[in-house]
Amino acid sequence: MRISQRAYFDVSSETVPAAAVTARLAMEPDQLKVRGATRAEPPVPSVHSWSVHCQEPGLRLDAQIGEILGRIQPVRQRLADLVDGGEVSARLVIVRCFNDEHGEEESFEAAVTKDGRVLEKLPGQHQLLGWYLTAQQLEFLVSINCSIWADEYG
Repeated sequence: MRISQRAYFDVSSETVPAAAVTARLAMEPDQLKVRGATRAEPPVPSVHSWSVHCQEPGLRLDAQIGEILGRIQPVRQRLADLVDGGEVSARLVIVRCFNDEHGEEESFEAAVTKDGRVLEKLPGQHQLLGWYLTAQQLEFLVSINCSIWADEYG
């Protein structure tokens, strides 16, 4: 099975432009979207969006999330203040696609334990499956009033 997955942190608003988010956070995003830039009525995109993405391919979701949170950690208080104003929302977005023709193929390479035992890899144990958040990461997300949005397709 081929799997592709990505994670990103997004700040969005119907009223606060992404450029204003950049100014308030004093941090450049990886991507900006302007509400109504494609079509005015109904507006597409439907919200302004400021986002930070993990650009490293082949990582498990927990590694991607760790990289993203590490990047936004320095602006933690500014994010919290921005979201507390009520005009913007923050979310950690996680997307996984099964049977994606451009995804990463499952590896059947055996694993070796610290004591030298060889563990056979069985089909269906794709190396990208599974992810977790640490208590510190959860605390960080709560401190900036951030939701988690996870989608899986396949």
